[in-house]
Amino acid sequence: MSSQQPGPHPAQVPGAHTWHAPPRARVVSAAYRRWAGVLVSLAVAIAAVMVVAFVMSLVLLAEADADSAKGAHGYGAIFLWFGIATMAPVLAAVAVPGVVMMRRVRQQRRAGSTPS
Repeated sequence: MSSQQPGPHPAQVPGAHTWHAPPRARVVSAAYRRWAGVLVSLAVAIAAVMVVAFVMSLVLLAEADADSAKGAHGYGAIFLWFGIATMAPVLAAVAVPGVVMMRRVRQQRRAGSTPS
């Protein structure tokens, strides 16, 4: 056991409230809305390219399996898989902020406080 006594409580500042009001939502600018749309569109485009690359890799693997003369197509499929694996974090880095920004834009539109 310690022989120290607990310190006194700090004095309350007169006139200070113990509750806080919720922060006001900032108005979303036109440039913010535009960038939100750009990020979401870019995420959709990246996802579409990834789907096409995956389908192409399956076709290349099927060709490589069917004919031994086209065995090099399997390496093309592996190359596409590396591209897909590389683009997955890029997709997340673009899609997550885009979705958050679009959600904020929609909230502002529902509130009716969008500037022209």
